[in-house]
Amino acid sequence: MQRRSLLAAPLAATLAAPGLVRAQGAWPDRPVRIIVPYPPGGSNDTVARILQPKLTELLGRPVVVENRAGASGSVGSSETARAAPDGHTWLLANDTLATNETLMQLPYRVMQGFSFCTLVGTCPYALVTHPSTPFQNFAQMVEAAKARPQTLNYATTGVGSGAHIATVLLQQRGDFRLEHVPYRGGGPALQDALAGHVPLFMSNIVIILPHIRAGALRPLGLTQKTDSRYLPGVVPFTRQGFPDFEALTYWVLVGPAGIPDPILARMQQAVKQVLAEANVQARMAEQGADIVGSTPAETEAFVRAEIEKWGAVIRDNNIRAES
Repeated sequence: MQRRSLLAAPLAATLAAPGLVRAQGAWPDRPVRIIVPYPPGGSNDTVARILQPKLTELLGRPVVVENRAGASGSVGSSETARAAPDGHTWLLANDTLATNETLMQLPYRVMQGFSFCTLVGTCPYALVTHPSTPFQNFAQMVEAAKARPQTLNYATTGVGSGAHIATVLLQQRGDFRLEHVPYRGGGPALQDALAGHVPLFMSNIVIILPHIRAGALRPLGLTQKTDSRYLPGVVPFTRQGFPDFEALTYWVLVGPAGIPDPILARMQQAVKQVLAEANVQARMAEQGADIVGSTPAETEAFVRAEIEKWGAVIRDNNIRAES
């Protein structure tokens, strides 16, 4: 699915009156909650709270963000899957919604357990190195990795994380081997990367963008197919010998299975209106995010493709979730 910028949305949709959503029926008739399956302060939490105030205005009911952290997002996902499909409980998930399907034994199946509302936005990963290393570019790093397989360490936010699986695929396609150093979260991994304790770090650019700009970390490549407006000059892996290579983190809004189509459509339109606001676009840009605002059908197709793509990498490499 191609990303769609809301800057190109029809004027009538982006400038719709706040009362439009409320005028279409009884829903919502009580507060709406958005479950974030991670602790406060992460990118999912940040994006949910960017959306929250304007959604409250558009829906005419309080929108409450609830953090339900644990087990790589599966605790909050499970709670959402068990909720009544009445449009009052939603989940703002990320790429682990798709990867956990293969990594874990879950009480639900993603494609059967959720109603798909909208893909809010996407963000690439970047492979970075500490300036003290000799690697001025990705090719030099690959040469060193091939000379001494599995001796060059790279950090990620954990086993089975999007960054981990993306790096595994990169190694497969490039025929080189690194040694994985998993961390329990982006904060500890970032601190060790900044200190030079680990020479390589694969991370979404939300975490590392300011440090790249400050020169504290040197970028070697980007996991989206095209150049990033947030990191001009950083070469995508598609132009470094890996055609069509793409790995994105993302923020996707889903609800429990069985939400009526009219409610799904109305929630998607409400989110789309919020994403068209100039201040929201500016705050999303601060996250290094490309806004999408896809339809429910497009969102379902996107998640299905992510499960198939990354499930194959997980199985091929016998990646197992951390206990």
